[in-house]
Amino acid sequence: MGSSMKRQNHIRRYLFISSFSLIITLPLLLGTHLNAYCLESPNSSNFQDVKINIDVIKGIHFLYNCEFNDAEKIFQKVITEFPQRPIGYFYLAMVTWSKLASGFWSPEIVNEYKKRIETTIQIANSRIENDIADSFDFLYLGGALGFKGRFELMKGKWVSSFFSASNAVETLKTCLNMDHNNRDVLLGLGIFDYYTASLTGVLKFLSYLLLHKGNKDEGLRKLNIAAKEAVYSKTEAKSMLLYIYLFGEKDFIKALPFAEYLEKKYDKNPRFKLLKGVIYIYLDMGLKYRNTLNDLRQRSLRVPSASLWHRRALYLESIYYLFHADYLEARSRLKMILEKTDPENDPKMIAWPIVKIGMSYDLEGNREEAIKYYRQVLKMENGSGAQFLAEKFLNKPPKEKDPMIGY
Repeated sequence: MGSSMKRQNHIRRYLFISSFSLIITLPLLLGTHLNAYCLESPNSSNFQDVKINIDVIKGIHFLYNCEFNDAEKIFQKVITEFPQRPIGYFYLAMVTWSKLASGFWSPEIVNEYKKRIETTIQIANSRIENDIADSFDFLYLGGALGFKGRFELMKGKWVSSFFSASNAVETLKTCLNMDHNNRDVLLGLGIFDYYTASLTGVLKFLSYLLLHKGNKDEGLRKLNIAAKEAVYSKTEAKSMLLYIYLFGEKDFIKALPFAEYLEKKYDKNPRFKLLKGVIYIYLDMGLKYRNTLNDLRQRSLRVPSASLWHRRALYLESIYYLFHADYLEARSRLKMILEKTDPENDPKMIAWPIVKIGMSYDLEGNREEAIKYYRQVLKMENGSGAQFLAEKFLNKPPKEKDPMIGY
């Protein structure tokens, strides 16, 4: 029983590294491929597909900019116009996934997510069974299966998760065989390559058996190609590489340009600015860290969501103090966040500061006190994703200057 729990926690560790930015999140979050012929000939029979893609582009931008209601309207419109294709259903599921990634873990949102993923799979499978599927259908089916597997993984059902992942990989390979020029599909395949190579022991054996032999270098190669050449998964590939280089590879120099690009492009999403500040902390770039912190503070004075940005400024400060072993100051900033919480609009900034307080005690050598905070998060109705980090640190405490301090 104990070894089974350790295996489950080990899987969750790899799931967690990147799962809350629209990431591992995102195998094929942006997975479409626009045919060059469509671009050149608006009078062709594919003209409607161009319209779909334009709408999807807008919706994707809204997703990354945390404008979920606007994204929802666009993808509902795509479904209304093309109800027999999986594209709209897939991106509608991504709206819900993005809410989960932003900390909204209510039972209603979780159920909505499951329903939307299953609908995408059903629509795509129906087209395949009726022998009318094209590469797009396999692309979205592979993405939906990947997300289904990730959700099973989060519930600790790692065997069913592996089977979903196995089906996802085969589906994505079919997509690539149908369209060798598709660069968007490299996002999902690159993610699987990288993360299956990261597994160890029985999990590595299962990945060989059910998926394929992973290769980190190959995974990074595919992701970098997608980041440069993909049509619609370009931004997601950049986001994926940011998390991999920052939290997986600990290569902060390589992570930095991705953070800077994303922070500039999606200025309503505080996450990318926060991560840019974290990288500056790790690289000991004090002036740039302080400039980023001031940017967050200034933003909190100008925008309607001022409190959200103010909490991120305090959160970044707490990371700075944790990294520099000033645990009293770190806890001071985290307690300031918890004094003025907003469960309705910013639930993430409840569970995550509590986990950080636990980390501060662990790093200070007070394991008993740290465990109290991790367990507090695990008892919360909405752990906002922090429950996975709490489980990880209950199993093994963080170390000084651990990259996960910056999560």
